[in-house]
Amino acid sequence: MKDHDSSPLSDYIEYPEQEMLTRSASFYHEIKRRHSVRSFSERSVAKAIIENCIKAAGTAPSGANHQPWHFVAIQNPQVKKQIREQAEMHERSFYEGRAGDEWLSALKPLGTDADKSYLEKAPWLIAIFSEKKGGITVDEKNKNYYVHESVGIATGFLINALHSSGLVTLTHTPKPMSFLSKVCKRGDNDRAYMLIIAGYPSKNATVPHHAKVKKSIDEIATFL
Repeated sequence: MKDHDSSPLSDYIEYPEQEMLTRSASFYHEIKRRHSVRSFSERSVAKAIIENCIKAAGTAPSGANHQPWHFVAIQNPQVKKQIREQAEMHERSFYEGRAGDEWLSALKPLGTDADKSYLEKAPWLIAIFSEKKGGITVDEKNKNYYVHESVGIATGFLINALHSSGLVTLTHTPKPMSFLSKVCKRGDNDRAYMLIIAGYPSKNATVPHHAKVKKSIDEIATFL
């Protein structure tokens, strides 16, 4: 390896193989309880919990370690209302035909529609932005690498952290999402990537049967 500044890998923990098997199975059964939820309670969630989850997302690997992401955590009712109004405007167009019959047919078993009332009801919205330029410090303006892949991994970390904290989530990607940049006051360097809704489930929250159908290990993996 070429010369570079480094430190010993001091925080790695090696487990006995049987414990590794137990931990991997435990994680699978824990993450299997994660569901996309569209009925949220208005119960508040402490800011510190959201902060910890975003810090966890910030540990994700990224191209050249540039960390090309920015998270805007929103609990302000007026801002949430703006986002709902903008999102529903685009969603109405989507469900009224812009999506096309094939896409709408694929969504039908999930019971989705243009009503996005959860955008106001849930205690937190987390808008995720990718950054075209940046670097290891926030004031750098270098080219970022593997931006889409890096932000996608960080988003996965965030969803996992929120779930592990005891919250439910929903990924929302209104098309177009450019309005989020304006509402969240982000500059030209930022591009809206995804909106995560987070909070407690309502008492009448449900999960579509269709969403519980997951492909088997044989269908999603090949071992060579």
